[in-house]
Amino acid sequence: MSLLNQQSLTNLPDAIKVPGYNRAKAGIGIVHLGPGAFHRAHQAVFTDDALALGGDWAISAVSMRSKGLRDSLKQQQNLYTLAVLDHQSRYQVIGAIKEVLVLDEDRTKVMERLTAATTHIVTLTVTEKGYCLNGQGLLALEHKDIRHDLANPGTPISAIGLLVLALKQRFEKGHEPLTIISCDNLADNGHKLAQAVLAFAAQSDTRLAARIADEVSFPCTMVDSITPATDEALIEQVADALGVEDQWPVQREAFSQWVIEDKFSGPRPPWDQVGVTFTADVSGYENAKLRLLNGSHSTLAYLGLGCGYETVYQAMQNPHLQRFVQRLFEQEIIPSLKPPAELDLHQYSRAILERYANPHIRHMLSQIAWDGSQKLPFRLLRTINDNLAADRSISRLCVGVAAWLQFLVSKARTGAKLTDPLAAKLLEVARGCDGNAAADVQAFLALSEVFVPELSANQVFVEQLTQGYQRLSTLSADSLGQILGDLL
Repeated sequence: MSLLNQQSLTNLPDAIKVPGYNRAKAGIGIVHLGPGAFHRAHQAVFTDDALALGGDWAISAVSMRSKGLRDSLKQQQNLYTLAVLDHQSRYQVIGAIKEVLVLDEDRTKVMERLTAATTHIVTLTVTEKGYCLNGQGLLALEHKDIRHDLANPGTPISAIGLLVLALKQRFEKGHEPLTIISCDNLADNGHKLAQAVLAFAAQSDTRLAARIADEVSFPCTMVDSITPATDEALIEQVADALGVEDQWPVQREAFSQWVIEDKFSGPRPPWDQVGVTFTADVSGYENAKLRLLNGSHSTLAYLGLGCGYETVYQAMQNPHLQRFVQRLFEQEIIPSLKPPAELDLHQYSRAILERYANPHIRHMLSQIAWDGSQKLPFRLLRTINDNLAADRSISRLCVGVAAWLQFLVSKARTGAKLTDPLAAKLLEVARGCDGNAAADVQAFLALSEVFVPELSANQVFVEQLTQGYQRLSTLSADSLGQILGDLL
């Protein structure tokens, strides 16, 4: 079977949507850091649709470390397939990514792209850990990548160090400032990215930091679309649908949302004409998504894995888990939110449950469970903190956190790999746990990288977390209803 490429586009079935513009003539206007599955199924798709309306907004994608995507897509002239999995699947070939660069091997080219006068926007999907933040959401100056970049500013390995170097060189060349857009699941992601960039720059050049603060825009964003990892089944499905081989397609659900703060330093693609929402205040959308979708996702992942389930869909077929998530929404998350007037939280939460029940999306719980130390502070712990301040219930939220702790203990006991930047520390604590709920919980709460001291010292939180941890000590699918009992 031949590979997907520019030549084979003309032979695809009529039902397959292909780029509606001349790829050869579309200039690069966007550099994206971290071209994983989510970017390719989300921002790149909106940009592909916008390119059909005109403008030089093709993407130069920069992989911070991995060569795999570059090597696969290079053979396909950087074309790939998006499979939208719903009751009736549909397929779209995406051409917005014009090149894939690898930072270590293509550093000169990466810097040329970042500092080109024709580049106006940098977008990022580097995951929570890629921002090198501490538990307070500030730049962790002690982070090994940040220490490296401060000592070697000309050859950065972190996204933060790379952005500061690029901005410095752009200013030296007299080019217009960039708009830098975080597309990761961080509350106040634009503000956090700005603070990290400014903190890094200020370590060596306070005037550079001041100029960045004055001239560079860091809009906040909210992104939402469930995007399972690519597997062999998807590759075969795409080949059957297209009649050509795509070595690295992506898949997502039909729902796709991108909300961007209307704060740009220069030109932008006509994203608003292809479904993107520009708004003066993203926080209401962002918090609703982080707390309702991402918070319940993490909770489902750890509870579901403890019950022996593999996917979100499987977990949501358990009526006790489904009821628990509903009660989590109604009793503890929705009361913590202040949504924009146009967002109905009850309708939004019902839509989330419907999305979780999509049998065509095989979203692995093990994938969602990655990097819990980086995700839970934003997805669950902030909601807990707000509820404590308002004297609201936190018992179900604490079950989600407790499920993560039990997940860590299970990993330590079985010797299975833990995917988390704090894996060594987390497993060290987990190996010392002996089943005494109070002692085990206190050992985990001492991890200040995850639990801020004020929260760890809150007796209501400690008691509720300990109770949740004790509840889950004998977790199984059969016992779930009894274990969760009064929380359903």
